Amino acid sequence: MEKQKINSKVQSAKTYQYLLFAGIILASFNLRPAITAVGPLLKTISGEFGLAHWGAGLLTTLPLLAFAFLSPIVPQLGARLTNERAIVIGMFILVMGMLVRSVSLIPFLFLGTLVAGTGIAILNVLIPGVIKHKFPLKVGLLTGIYSMTMSGIAGVSSGVSIPLAKGLGWGWKWALLIWVLPVLIGLLVWILIARKEKEQRHAEQTANPKLEKPAFASDRRIWKSGLAWQMAVFMGLQSFLYYVTISWLPAILQDNQFTEAGAGWMLTFMQIIGLPASFLVPVLADKFKSQRGLVVGLGLGMLLGFSALLFGESKALLILGTAIIGLSVNGNFSLALAFFGLRARNAGDASQLSGMAQSLGYLFSALGPTVIGLLYDQTHSWVLPLYVMLAFILVLILIGLNVGRDRYIFDETKPKQA
Repeated sequence: MEKQKINSKVQSAKTYQYLLFAGIILASFNLRPAITAVGPLLKTISGEFGLAHWGAGLLTTLPLLAFAFLSPIVPQLGARLTNERAIVIGMFILVMGMLVRSVSLIPFLFLGTLVAGTGIAILNVLIPGVIKHKFPLKVGLLTGIYSMTMSGIAGVSSGVSIPLAKGLGWGWKWALLIWVLPVLIGLLVWILIARKEKEQRHAEQTANPKLEKPAFASDRRIWKSGLAWQMAVFMGLQSFLYYVTISWLPAILQDNQFTEAGAGWMLTFMQIIGLPASFLVPVLADKFKSQRGLVVGLGLGMLLGFSALLFGESKALLILGTAIIGLSVNGNFSLALAFFGLRARNAGDASQLSGMAQSLGYLFSALGPTVIGLLYDQTHSWVLPLYVMLAFILVLILIGLNVGRDRYIFDETKPKQA
């Protein structure tokens, strides 16, 4: 009888692990389509509402502002409600935002975009902490799978936007609204996970009445950590480049002999071809004490890719440049996610670092789509915007060389290794 109870507990624990793994995948599935599906449709949306380039860029900027202002609060929300319940709330808010955005009025368009960004912000911050807590020995592997799924679905959502909106005649609203369905599936799975977590906590407290619920204390040291600030800059620069790319790459390519549909599929190509980097970079980062080599390699790739967009005169060179951008941009994004676990000693520190770095990082990157769109409006050319992006890549490499050293936040006395 005792053996059966033990076997039952083991099986229950395995079931919970599989469910949690599925939840992480579904969360990563829903973190980008609400944003990336918009890029290829920006010209259509701006044409319908009469928006300038900078105004259309706000449709990508608003979610980033939500990321920036909410990220420091999210760890406290997760600790108060449990991460699992907070993720359920984030999924629900994301659904509501996508529904509101589909209303054919400009205020609802921007309001819904902001609400959707609020939901994504909650998931952005909590998922790295969940990975660190639930899978402490597989941070690199889980981050790689998480990042690869996120990038892959981001690419698919970009590529199908024009075919759905124009090829099937759905219009831009339904082409965006279709992505509510996977969010609803994810919401149901995380409701199950939250219930399982509640049952486990209840069982533990019943077995040990003196066991207290873990308390969360906001650690203000995070704002005094030089490494945390460097992580925030690194996060901001790579996010700036990533969101500018998914917002304006189709427009850049359309000004270089690509059709609207072709430019949309090139954005998909950029993100799909980056999937190996999204998966392998965190795995490799987890195997080395220093990640400086990865920083340099990915940075050089970004320089080559964006230079091809700037100086390329043939479609072949533009396609090659887009492929290199896909590998390096997606690799840098997954490296930034991996740093949250690699530069923290425990799940609590990882959530603190994730919240702080994403807050400041996204606040900076939120300027990207709008500023680059404004530069284009002023110059009617992509030359100056691309030079600005090349300059930011150089700074990214310099900051990354420091972040990539083997050390931890709140551990300033540890000997620094190159």
